[in-house]
Amino acid sequence: MNIEQATEAIYTSLENDNEDIDLHISNLKDIMQKSDAKEAIFASNRLPINNREGRKTMQAYFKKRGVKVSFEK
Repeated sequence: MNIEQATEAIYTSLENDNEDIDLHISNLKDIMQKSDAKEAIFASNRLPINNREGRKTMQAYFKKRGVKVSFEK
């Protein structure tokens, strides 16, 4: 599995009411550590709640699990 696949799994989880989100975050974190990535980049237009509050909530949740999140411009 690569970062793109792990990110896609997170998008799917978000669309399915956060089903298995912690598992997917853990997988993403492991892949990022192996590939020396510093942050995960997400497309904000693919988020179920695409506003500032939704993005900040996602960043905070992922940060608690050790993953830094940023969004495409």
